[in-house]
Amino acid sequence: MNRLFAFVAMLLGTVISAVAADAPYRHVVLFKFKDGVPAADVTKVEQAFIALKKSIPEIQGLEWGTNVSPEGLASGFTHCFFVTFKDKAALERYLPHPEHKKFGAQLKGLLDKVLVVDYVAR
Repeated sequence: MNRLFAFVAMLLGTVISAVAADAPYRHVVLFKFKDGVPAADVTKVEQAFIALKKSIPEIQGLEWGTNVSPEGLASGFTHCFFVTFKDKAALERYLPHPEHKKFGAQLKGLLDKVLVVDYVAR
C-alpha cells in the first residue's frame, strides 16, 4: 500500500509539474500615481505600456484598465496592466528588454507606488 501511495504521489507531482511548465505566466502591474500628476502624463504612461506589446515579442497578451471597484479597497492604485507570457523564460527575457527598461525610465517622478505580482496560470 505504501509503495502504491508513493507511486501515485510521484505520478501526480510529475503531472502537476508538467502542467505548470506549460501554463502561461501572468505579470500583473498596478500603478498608484502621485497626487497632482497631470492627466496628459498618465495618458502617456498608458500609451507607452500598451506600445510594449508591439515592440517586445515575448508579450503574448496585454490587457489594461482603471479601477472601477465599488469596494474602496484599491489603496490608491488606479491602473492595472495584465501581461501574459508563454512561460517563465519569456518573462525573464521581457524584464531586461531595452524597451521595458526605457518604459520604466519614463515612470520616474510619476508614481507613488507600484505593485507587481507574477503567477503561473492554473
